[in-house]
Amino acid sequence: MNANDTVSDRFELARGELTMAQIAAGLAFGAAIVFALLFLQEPLAHDATHSFRHAAGVVCH
Repeated sequence: MNANDTVSDRFELARGELTMAQIAAGLAFGAAIVFALLFLQEPLAHDATHSFRHAAGVVCH
């Protein structure tokens, strides 16, 4: 990778180096994070995932 790589270049690089299982695992992990951040907003779930959100770099307050 060089400094002039675009997002499209990075997708092409990933497409050539990643297996379908790795892509599926990454998408599943992303879906789990989205689910946790968007749908688990009950107070107990919010407290349980509070530290996780900060560790992931998401500002929640």
